[in-house]
Amino acid sequence: MATASKTSKDTSASTALQRPPAELLYAAQLARLQAQDKDPRPPGWVLSLKAARSFILGDAALDIAPKIVAPVASIERMLVTLATGRGLMLVGEPGTAKSMLSELLATAISGISTLTIQGGASITEDQIKYGWNYALLINEGPSPRAMVPAPLYLGMQQGQVVRFEEITRAPLEVQDCLLGMLSDRVMAVPELSGEHGMLYAREGFNIIATANTRDRGVNEMSAALKRRFDFETVFPILDFDRELALVQESSTRLLAQSGIPKTVPAPVLELLVSTFRDLRGAPAKGDGGSDAAMDRLTAVMSTAEAVNVAHAVGVRAWFLEQREGSPADLVDCIAGTVVKDNADDRAKLRRYFEQKAAKRNGPHWRAYYEARHRLP
Repeated sequence: MATASKTSKDTSASTALQRPPAELLYAAQLARLQAQDKDPRPPGWVLSLKAARSFILGDAALDIAPKIVAPVASIERMLVTLATGRGLMLVGEPGTAKSMLSELLATAISGISTLTIQGGASITEDQIKYGWNYALLINEGPSPRAMVPAPLYLGMQQGQVVRFEEITRAPLEVQDCLLGMLSDRVMAVPELSGEHGMLYAREGFNIIATANTRDRGVNEMSAALKRRFDFETVFPILDFDRELALVQESSTRLLAQSGIPKTVPAPVLELLVSTFRDLRGAPAKGDGGSDAAMDRLTAVMSTAEAVNVAHAVGVRAWFLEQREGSPADLVDCIAGTVVKDNADDRAKLRRYFEQKAAKRNGPHWRAYYEARHRLP
């Protein structure tokens, strides 16, 4: 899965933002869907399941652009899971747009996607539930006025979806504090008394978590927590042409945001997508399995990374020499993504140019191969 980017009609209110949330980026589409949505909605949802599906996958009749490349059945399963009140766990390789998908789902269900918890080794329970304004706490003692609600508290209080990114990177004690919220839909606040001592979730509250398959062993989820989620695997894009089109659309939008009037030429993007697919073991266009198989790299060769490289190619070419990107620019930009600090990957990338790129036909492939000396 990965994102698409036909958003020109929805960006007027967010042009100054580097990365506007989906509810701003697609505000006009959301409003149009809500106005025309006559189907029954689950309690607390802003859209029906059919309208939410249209928001994510697109609907030409309503002039709604697709925002993700994904099987319809997969998106429908996710929506049904969330409508039943079960938590949703999105797992998959890094860069398969799990975060974007969770953002789109939260926007379609709650109209807001910014109640987000970013998992990591340093995250604590009060960062996901609630904290305190210590000046008020010292002067007044524990009170609702002194409380500083965190995403989980706000999601339960307002009946909205909470996103927990990279949940397996969070410590186990932080993960397990979700058990009560997912089972009984209640959060105890022992510092407060009376009606404020228990927070009961409103209709619409739920949790969407993500975990990439390379980090799932960092802090493996407990069996009790796993039982409270339905799991959905997010796969890379299998079709070459769809991946190429998506990289082209997304990089064009990013270059426009960077103030660059040029786009990356289609042949250079084809080189980029072919290289990424080769290095992650997927067939490139016209490959036919005739070439020698390449060793898979430890680096993340995802569609999202390909978009970043395409953006870098355009930035390099325009801001340094005011021209379109070339195969030589691609060699420069791809090296930082693929090589990083892994010597084995550096050797594999060099072998790729000798064993794969050298055998491909066409002037762009020839220029690409001849620029291999630019690799670090």
